[in-house]
Amino acid sequence: MGRVTDTEAKGGKVGAPNTRIRPATTGGVARGMSWGHPKRGRLRLLAASSVLLALILAIPVPASAGGGGSRVSVIVRERPGAGNEAEALVRALGGRVGRHIGIVDAFAARLPAGALPRLRRLDAVAAVTPNARVRLSHAVDGFDASLDAGSMYTIGQEVTRAGDLWNLGVTGAGVDVAVIDSGVVPVNGLTAPGKLVNGADLSFESQSAQLRYLDTYGHGTHMAGIIAGRDDSVPLPVKKGNHDHFMGMAPDARIVSVKVADANGVTDVSQVLAAIDWVVQHRRDGDLNIRVLNLSFGTDGVQDYVLDPLTYAVEVAWRKGIVVVVAAGNEGYGSPRLNNPAYDPYVIAVGAADPKGTYGHPDDVVAPFSSCGTPSRRPDLVAPGTSLVSLRDPGSTVDLQHPEGRVGTRFFRGSGTSQSAAVVSGAAALVIDQRPSITPDQVKALLTASAVPLVGQDPNCQGAGILDLKSLTSRPTPLAIQTWPLATGQGSLEAARGSGHVSDGTTDLVGEMDIFGSVWDGAAWSVASLAETSWQGGLWNGKSWSGDSWSATGWAGKSWSGVTWSGKSWSGKSWSEMVWSGKSWSGKSWGSERWSTAAWGS
Repeated sequence: MGRVTDTEAKGGKVGAPNTRIRPATTGGVARGMSWGHPKRGRLRLLAASSVLLALILAIPVPASAGGGGSRVSVIVRERPGAGNEAEALVRALGGRVGRHIGIVDAFAARLPAGALPRLRRLDAVAAVTPNARVRLSHAVDGFDASLDAGSMYTIGQEVTRAGDLWNLGVTGAGVDVAVIDSGVVPVNGLTAPGKLVNGADLSFESQSAQLRYLDTYGHGTHMAGIIAGRDDSVPLPVKKGNHDHFMGMAPDARIVSVKVADANGVTDVSQVLAAIDWVVQHRRDGDLNIRVLNLSFGTDGVQDYVLDPLTYAVEVAWRKGIVVVVAAGNEGYGSPRLNNPAYDPYVIAVGAADPKGTYGHPDDVVAPFSSCGTPSRRPDLVAPGTSLVSLRDPGSTVDLQHPEGRVGTRFFRGSGTSQSAAVVSGAAALVIDQRPSITPDQVKALLTASAVPLVGQDPNCQGAGILDLKSLTSRPTPLAIQTWPLATGQGSLEAARGSGHVSDGTTDLVGEMDIFGSVWDGAAWSVASLAETSWQGGLWNGKSWSGDSWSATGWAGKSWSGVTWSGKSWSGKSWSEMVWSGKSWSGKSWGSERWSTAAWGS
């Protein structure tokens, strides 16, 4: 697909319809709303910021003798120089004085509720505030995950309730998730030993030793964090309730990064086909156990899925035991149905939900940018996809162009069905960890059966409802076998691209040829893909695409063959911004309403 548009790198809508694969990220990374504290009943702190500490340190005071009626625990703040008048009155009213909080001239007390009005009228008293149990503010780098509705603490542990599985020892351990995207950089959260494995780099930057494997665009790193990020310092075993460290949906799963997009998010469908074939053929290399494939992008191609090469490729992966999770698309890209390959009925197509900043589902809605389908093919389910906070890729294209999406120095906020797909990929890894012998069809059946239908939302937009993992702990593995007509992959490569095409600045790549100008033979490729012989060493479709040896750190780089098409060189330097013009990057997808301060933070 032409370019991989940041699945949402900031506004990129998921599944770009064209050959440029667009990431399913809708508002750049900051689609969002201004979030307040997600939980009901906010605690109103005292005037000084230090009062939070005072409340934290306050402890319940033993009930005093006398005083009758219900008793309440309060914090009494005294006026400067007031002496002990307030304490004396508390005792006179039948109450007891507890811990003194010198930092704010206050003390804790417990006394009859009916005595509060008299206490408040005392000139020596500045304020009487209910004493409540509160927890420390867990602000790290200026960001408190416990108070942010888009944090992975909120999304993973509270909204989707993945934390309930963590407490049972189900954390994604032993499951590898392949992420075909713009690459992944080893930032904090993805640096634990064995957390990240580099697969083939099939992008236009693969020939640069300084850029190979790295995420110069910023999309793939954001997705990887949502799926399986985990700070090195997370205490073991992983448990629900940890808001001091960053953790994705499946914190012990491993990421296998297969890079196809460059710093502009550009890639062609032929590169994605080669990447999917690579994942299938190398899913069990060494100690690899690739069981999930995340595709946070798509094209607007409308070719019948039975013929389309891209849908065929994901079906081959599915038939080989890999759960394929695909972003449904952002705002339709002009198509009345899901993007390609999300419209293939076998895979898990994911739309985006807006949890509205609360933990319950009654007020949840389908995000306005999330693509809807038709009665014959709609999203299978939706998952949180608005203003998700994941790992930042410093210096990447998205990071530099949209600094307003930064959260502290480590994180970045983004919206889109790209993020939603990543959430579900992490959930799939958890299911597989819990039930190692489960099939892709069964994973899909479990996730949709446990989803919670959203009240008043169009079934064609929400599918089975919003992802909810809590009930999975008790649900039996269903006997599920999908029987849709199988794709053949013998259709048009050009049709799979849809309306978008990669360009070297003057000429678009069109027709039945791949990025090297090799003629596309769908019949021959489809047979080789299913037989797992499409890759021969570093050769794919007859040309050298990558190294021919596998090592612990990835594929050894190998120079491009130098073949050109239409007389144009496909080196990274030849790409220009013109490939992002027109309908592919209209103001609607990158508009200020998605990236303004008001849109993503408060």
